[in-house]
Amino acid sequence: MAGRGWHRARTTLTAVNGTTLAGLLVAGLTGTRIRRGRHGVLIAENYRFRFPAGTCFTVGSVIITKRTAEWLLDERDERRVRLFTHECRHASQYAFLGPLFWPAYWLACGWSIALTRSYGVRNWFEKNAGLADGAYPEELPLRPSLQRVISRRRKPMTPPSGEVGREEGRTAPPGT
Repeated sequence: MAGRGWHRARTTLTAVNGTTLAGLLVAGLTGTRIRRGRHGVLIAENYRFRFPAGTCFTVGSVIITKRTAEWLLDERDERRVRLFTHECRHASQYAFLGPLFWPAYWLACGWSIALTRSYGVRNWFEKNAGLADGAYPEELPLRPSLQRVISRRRKPMTPPSGEVGREEGRTAPPGT
């Protein structure tokens, strides 16, 4: 995790670019309780909606979780520490991109779904935040149709049956 200076800068940037305000709006509209977390983030606990499917998601410097803040901040459980770190990395992405994060993230989701049926595995933002830390699989195979296209492109070109290619060193057309 980065130092206090970065935490303050990230908190300031997400406040100035409006993404933390958007996170607070989501938290307020969904009836979550807001608690102060570590590293300059806020935690909106007990989110009750099905979308998105994961345990947590981040908007600005607000981590919105279906669990309690205590559950997410429990440092005795390495998986939770890693999940919190993953979500803090998303807050950093918001600091850099501001509201542009949303269309960029959804494009990355579309790309990943098109390739693998998973919105996270080939999503640059999720990879950058740490797939394993966010409880995503680190690799999934490409869709079968893409596998076929790629395997066709990798095969060496062979002439159709009956045709003969140039022999090495020959300059005249075949058959002469």
